[in-house]
Amino acid sequence: MSAKAISEQTGKEFLYKFICTKAAIQNKFKYARVRPETDWDLLIQEHPWLQTEHLVVKPDQLIKRRGKLGLIGVNLGLSGVKEWLKPRLGWETMVGRAKGVLKNFLIEPFVPHRQEEEFYVCIYAAREGDYVLFHHEGGVDVGDVDSKAYKFLVEVDGKLSEQDVSNHLLQHVPENRKSILASFIVGLFALYEDLYFTYLEINPLVVTDAGVFVLDMAAKIDATADYICKGKWGDVDFPPPFGREAYPEEAYIANLDAKSGASLKLTILNPKGRIWTMVAGGGASVVYSDTICDLGGVDELANYGEYSGAPSEQQTYDYAKTILSLMTREQHSEGKILIIGGSIANFTNVAATFKGIVRAIKDYQNPLQNHNVSIFVRRGGPNYQEGLRVMGEVGKTTGIPIYVFGTETHMTAIVGMALGHRSIPDQPPMAAHTANFLLNASGSPSTPAPSRTASFSESKSEDTNRPSMNLKHSIPQGKATVLFSRHTKSIIWGMQTRAVQGMLDFDYVCSRDEPSVSAMVYPFTGDHKQKFYWGHKEILIPVYKNMADALKKHPEVDVLINFASLRSAYDSTVETMSFSQIRAIAIIAEGIPEALTRRLIKMADENGVTIIGPATVGGIKPGCYKIGNTGGMLDNILASKLYRPGSVAYVSRSGGMSNELNNIISRTTDGVYEGVAIGGDRYPGSTFMDHVLRYQDTPGVKMIVVLGEIGGTEEYKICTGIKEGRITKPVVIWCIGTCATMFTSEVQFGHAGACANETSETALAKNQALREIGAIVPRNFDELGEVIKAVYDDLVAKGVIVPAQEVPPPTVPMDYSWARELGLIRKPASFMTSICDERGQELIYAGMPITEIFKEDMGLGGVLGLLWFQRRLPKHACHFIEMCLMVTADHGPAVSGAHNTIVCARAGKDLISSLTSGLLTIGDRFGGALDAAAKQFSKAFDSSLIAMDFVNKMKKEGQLIMGIGHRVKSINNPDMRVQILKDFVKQNFPATPLLDYALEVEKITTSKKPNLILNVDGFIGVAMVDLLRNCGAFTREEADEYVEIGALNGIFVLGRSMGFIGHYLDQKRLKQGLYRHPWDDISYVLPEHMTM
Repeated sequence: MSAKAISEQTGKEFLYKFICTKAAIQNKFKYARVRPETDWDLLIQEHPWLQTEHLVVKPDQLIKRRGKLGLIGVNLGLSGVKEWLKPRLGWETMVGRAKGVLKNFLIEPFVPHRQEEEFYVCIYAAREGDYVLFHHEGGVDVGDVDSKAYKFLVEVDGKLSEQDVSNHLLQHVPENRKSILASFIVGLFALYEDLYFTYLEINPLVVTDAGVFVLDMAAKIDATADYICKGKWGDVDFPPPFGREAYPEEAYIANLDAKSGASLKLTILNPKGRIWTMVAGGGASVVYSDTICDLGGVDELANYGEYSGAPSEQQTYDYAKTILSLMTREQHSEGKILIIGGSIANFTNVAATFKGIVRAIKDYQNPLQNHNVSIFVRRGGPNYQEGLRVMGEVGKTTGIPIYVFGTETHMTAIVGMALGHRSIPDQPPMAAHTANFLLNASGSPSTPAPSRTASFSESKSEDTNRPSMNLKHSIPQGKATVLFSRHTKSIIWGMQTRAVQGMLDFDYVCSRDEPSVSAMVYPFTGDHKQKFYWGHKEILIPVYKNMADALKKHPEVDVLINFASLRSAYDSTVETMSFSQIRAIAIIAEGIPEALTRRLIKMADENGVTIIGPATVGGIKPGCYKIGNTGGMLDNILASKLYRPGSVAYVSRSGGMSNELNNIISRTTDGVYEGVAIGGDRYPGSTFMDHVLRYQDTPGVKMIVVLGEIGGTEEYKICTGIKEGRITKPVVIWCIGTCATMFTSEVQFGHAGACANETSETALAKNQALREIGAIVPRNFDELGEVIKAVYDDLVAKGVIVPAQEVPPPTVPMDYSWARELGLIRKPASFMTSICDERGQELIYAGMPITEIFKEDMGLGGVLGLLWFQRRLPKHACHFIEMCLMVTADHGPAVSGAHNTIVCARAGKDLISSLTSGLLTIGDRFGGALDAAAKQFSKAFDSSLIAMDFVNKMKKEGQLIMGIGHRVKSINNPDMRVQILKDFVKQNFPATPLLDYALEVEKITTSKKPNLILNVDGFIGVAMVDLLRNCGAFTREEADEYVEIGALNGIFVLGRSMGFIGHYLDQKRLKQGLYRHPWDDISYVLPEHMTM
């Protein structure tokens, strides 16, 4: 949702902080908030004026007409305020049809004034600009301001001057007040624009000799502008409508939504209700709610919400478990119903999202059974067959009644089944698997002739723009009637490779001569080529850093598909519209601030550009062109016969519902001629009427389908078009959102524009008006397909549509990645790993989630045990490993590894290069003795050689005993690192046979020379063997294998890396220059014959 209501306190804070006007605004920041838990003594301490002034008290909970309802206490002392609050604060009350608890009140100073000093001012947004309303008689009895107030339109990008205000709004204001009011209203409008308000009403606005007083205020701001206004807004609290409590589960889902690129929404309507929904898609969620209410379930409807935009398995799981947790808290005598519904997804992998739902159902198996829950599932889209199969299986294994249906079943039919209005059929046969649509029956990889390039009854002149018949309701001047053809070329903004490949596959099955994508633009990479498939062939599509280069090199392009994020979609679209070759732009991003969208609309109108979106999946013209992910994957394209044109054109707001319309139309008629999803925002770039008029002027379109929506008044323009004869083709139309009038409190539906601000904007009013004017309006969405079929059959009977013979489309190979995801193929992996898995929601080390590792405080030694040894090690083993890392971390700058690191750092090399230089010195002579010592001592010990025989054997063979000897330390100057480790090992290891053996060897070697001690490398080597063999976590074979493959040297490498990095940082910090070895430390020994 974009426009969200804020509390009166928040609105006034914004005004007092940021308004710029010469009018003297009084009582700034002079208000106190009272809640049931308020400490009055502390409140008075914070606001001492409460004891000295007369006061006004009122609830601040988005309640309209508080004065008429007797909810404002006026001219009271502090004790009077307390008395007035006693029967109200914390008590339940009815406001209209909404029942709620009054729990948030605002206290302000009372402002003595006369009736003639009260004024009314309001600013609100519209598509064409912002309207400023003013009336010289404000207050409780202001009445119908729409008919009484003066109104002035500030067009998009226009400015409001004091002269404009005085001339158009202040005719009945006393002369001595005009200057102050004009300045205030201009300042208020600037504040409204700067802070992205969408609605701002002050009634009354009081102007006295003392200055301007803002008494009552109501406001909405565009929540999508948070990334622009965060610095001024701060953390805004959006209170729920009165009568609906704010539940922690709603806040939890809102938090998930904020962290996700997907859309996750939840509104709890009746926590005791028996009908719960979990619907995919903003439009579909409204349709399901409509159907439930239409079938009498409004009082039992527990929630409204949606999950869409390809949420991950974990996100879907979190959403589903929240719903299941809520619905299994209270028993219901008739049991409960969960409707898992949705339209046909465009790009969401249905099976992947269902995995999350299945996990949640398994987790809540017992509560679901205890509450007698029945689940009804209907879904379509990528891999939906697998998703339905898995959902059916979980019903069988858990014993929970789960009924699953696919695209063969009308979208809302499961509601009638769930509520007992329809019989539940035997499980229908599953639709063909995704892969079945893509098999080449002929065995030929070649592209056959075009399957059908025109609709059944189409005139061949469709690419020519025809002048409109009626200028009053014509397509905006300069804009094309035909947006897309078989020759349309486009540029894609964004690295959307999956969407581009989908477009190319669509082009191929439509038998286009060339791909519809000429180039891509992506500012974050250099110019390069991106590989795609054209049927069986690989092709290269250029990628440019900027739009100017792309358009200069591709003059044939006239369409932009803009996948830029909500933060950059505006700028990239503005840039593109500066090039005259662009005729149409699709903006996919959701959440672009309305003020920016309106600027785009104005620029598009000036430049003759048609905008589809924002917040859309796009549109499709079968046999010609599709925008991005529209129409879903290739199996749906083929199933809905979108590879060739039909005779029916449609326009919808919802992207998901547009795909559902593809399905309905393909099953009831000869198919789709063109379909556009204009987007769910309040101000879509193009309107229903824009596209209906295009369809009216397109010979190939024989009937028009419109899926309207609650909110706005665009559908009434269709009424006018029919009434005036501008629209003569049959129009089947249904406006969704009929349930809104049945709810006791306001519900914001999934689309930003799906909110009625007055009765005429409700879906019921629109449907009635359209029916009366002659449009064909079904009784409900359930009947939409039947009505479309009836109209189509009538046109066929009259000869308006002549069905043509079907010709099979060419086949397209399936991408390897998608085939693998569907489980259709298998291939040997390039390599294997068994220690870590990063593919899920949570990183896993050797089967253990990272959260569990931290929860159990396993430390670095525990992590090393998981990653190196694939198991949890005993606590003493983990601690010993950490001690080894500490004692091997560094041994001064003189050793070869540290020396190399220092020289490399002083030569100006980076950290990685310097570290690598030091690490490459590790070997048998430096640091690499851990493995060698472990192997030598183990071999001798396991061969039952006594210590003396081992020493003598090594001497006889002329081999050094690895791990024995030190340049500095000796028996008389012991190495404290060894002593620390020895003490720990002796105290904590269950057995140390190899260490004991090594100490016996040390006694012999030190008797010959005092510095032939068991050094730190040798000690760690033999102690690690004892650990592996005797800690109980390994078999003897496993322990010996780890020694053999070099695991022990890893401890020295890991530990010493810390020291090498320290030396690197030290040299950089000391700003040491290039190292040159001194001559006097080099012995120059030249060959004798060279010195003579």
